[in-house]
Amino acid sequence: MSNPEEAKATTTPHVVKEELMASGNWVKLEKTTYVDPAGNTRTWETVKRTTRQNNTEADGVGIIGVLKRTLHKDCMVMVKQFRPPLGCCTLEFPAGLIDEGETAEAAALRELKEETGYKGEVVGVTPVTCLDPGLSNCTTQIVLVNINGDDVENIHPTQELGEAEFVEVILLPLDEIQTKIDDLLQKEKIMVDSKVYIFAMGMAQAFFKPRELPVLKQ
Repeated sequence: MSNPEEAKATTTPHVVKEELMASGNWVKLEKTTYVDPAGNTRTWETVKRTTRQNNTEADGVGIIGVLKRTLHKDCMVMVKQFRPPLGCCTLEFPAGLIDEGETAEAAALRELKEETGYKGEVVGVTPVTCLDPGLSNCTTQIVLVNINGDDVENIHPTQELGEAEFVEVILLPLDEIQTKIDDLLQKEKIMVDSKVYIFAMGMAQAFFKPRELPVLKQ
């Protein structure tokens, strides 16, 4: 009797060809033909941005902005805006596309200023990461920015939005961010970006104290 593992062909999966199915101003739909690890030829429907500048760089940035002020809790700078694909508002990190010739750091500071009015200092950048690999080839870099809320320019920040942009700035205390997001979900019809909620869950674990563990009954 043959071993099922031996019956499986092994090969390096790879894309054979990409065929355009439809295209708009910002995105396009392609039929991707590829070979899977078992050597079978298959097809996949793939969404791609038409704005990509370079295949080796990220399409855009997301900004984790931490607002630090004297006598205040550190806060996360979030944005709320209506997203037509979902038909409702979303809670997100400030974000945007990287312009041609622009670094992720420069794009992050520019987008932060445009969407929230805040100016900050970059203190960390992730590698290029994927956003929704089962659907698209879109990539991003997450940029950590510290914002000195005591600076005059950050006391009353002014957004620099385009005519068609409507963005509300929301500040959430860093040590209560998951609780505050859950409260928001109870009060409003809103969707939370997965990156935001995963970050909130991580912060909740970071601030979790052992004495707060529930007592399990025998």
